Amino acid sequence: MFARIDRYLLGLFWGSFAAGLLIFLTLFIASDAMSTLVKYKGVSSVIFLQYYSYFAPEVIYKMIPVACVVGTVMTISTLNKGSELVALFASGLSLLRISRVMFVSITLLGVFSYYLSDQLMPLFNKQKNFIFYSEMEKNPSLYQTIKTNKIWYRSKNAIFNIKTLNAEGDRAQGLSLYFFNDQWDLVQMLTADSVLMSGSQWLLKHGTVTVFDKESSFPLNDKFMEKTIVMSQDAHDLRSTGQTSDILTQAELSRFISKNKEAGLDTIRYEVDFHSKFSFALAGLVMSLLALPFCVGQARGGGMAKNIGICLGLVLAYWILHSTSQTLGTHGQLSPILAAWAPNVFMIGLGIFLLLRSKR
Repeated sequence: MFARIDRYLLGLFWGSFAAGLLIFLTLFIASDAMSTLVKYKGVSSVIFLQYYSYFAPEVIYKMIPVACVVGTVMTISTLNKGSELVALFASGLSLLRISRVMFVSITLLGVFSYYLSDQLMPLFNKQKNFIFYSEMEKNPSLYQTIKTNKIWYRSKNAIFNIKTLNAEGDRAQGLSLYFFNDQWDLVQMLTADSVLMSGSQWLLKHGTVTVFDKESSFPLNDKFMEKTIVMSQDAHDLRSTGQTSDILTQAELSRFISKNKEAGLDTIRYEVDFHSKFSFALAGLVMSLLALPFCVGQARGGGMAKNIGICLGLVLAYWILHSTSQTLGTHGQLSPILAAWAPNVFMIGLGIFLLLRSKR
């Protein structure tokens, strides 16, 4: 009998989950596409289709926890509506026992969510960014294929290589800057141990200037302690270069954090992102656990509409707490681990407390 009940609950849950995921995915992409179409009027429909095909996995990743809550709420509501939940309680089954098969499914979805963010999304995000900067922004120089050991960037007749760059895009370590003339002959090279970037003005520290003169058989070298140069490309364009977490796997991000620490750069934002990849994979489980006691309490008195309102309210509450915690973490007010896991711990504690009070 129990196996038959579990199969029945699985059918209800996965049907509601799939419907919820499809609805939220469609709404999110449709609303984003409308604003994008207005902003980039000259871009062909083929480019838009390619862009959103690579963007879809990221949207699915963000919507999986929401769809898990929808699946949980709608399954319990359906049982309530047909008085099946009362019959299950009367047969001696607890609310947790009834929900067990759903939580197993949500846990498997969490594993898939982590795999999606760690292995698949970096590949899709690289292609999405390439299409965005090359075909939509028409400025391919802003697109960066970030590696953990070097960053290459072109600004008009200058090419520079940066070993490491902080998340704000205003401080770098290990700069090599190459200047070319109109015939693309190398005329000057600058190297610096560290760089402070303030708009288009860059302050180079502890470096060397090398001048290549056709009339001289050897390049001319001159060392400096500090040197200010003016770049034609505003340094704020490099902010996208510093945001690397979405195109790195967990292992690559870990190595990237280590290299930045060795270079003396701030790694707090990267560390928060690193731990958040683990914690967000459990967001669906956390929110569904919190929603469970509300489903039982509200179904008798208000029906499906109340449960949908509860679903949206819980999702909003979690996102507010998650965003607040992330912001505090990136600004150093919370440790990276606490910033990533505090919302989950708080919501799990609240969910267990409410389940114990429900006595189901």
